Amino acid sequence: MLKEFKEFIARGNVMDLAVAVIIGAAFGKIVTSLTDEVIMPIVGALFGGADFSRYFWLLSVPEGYEGSVTDYVALKEAGAAMIGYGSFVTAVINFVILAFIIFLLVRYAKKAMAEFEEKPAAEAPSGPSEIDLLTEIRDALKK
Repeated sequence: MLKEFKEFIARGNVMDLAVAVIIGAAFGKIVTSLTDEVIMPIVGALFGGADFSRYFWLLSVPEGYEGSVTDYVALKEAGAAMIGYGSFVTAVINFVILAFIIFLLVRYAKKAMAEFEEKPAAEAPSGPSEIDLLTEIRDALKK
């Protein structure tokens, strides 16, 4: 069983998948950083706040909570019922950026793979075939 497992792991497609997952996770962190550190501050500035991910609707405050009702982090830690629409919008923008980049990569890969595929043989010129030409030559020689 251990030998079969080693063979399974050593297959190229399993290793490729492992590399793809690791690179995908690292790339996801880059996109998240781009969204959180570059794009969302600009969006937040346009909508009047520096940190768009902190926009929320407070539904209820837990009993015994004495902190600020505008402090997103403190309310979240206290277990307050909130709808964090700013975080949701940030996640959607993250997804759209990541999906677009994956689309571009797949599109590029398809074009690159198409270049390596066998190209169909050139169509034969329209005209007499070799057999027809040889027959004509033979007939001409007989005359």
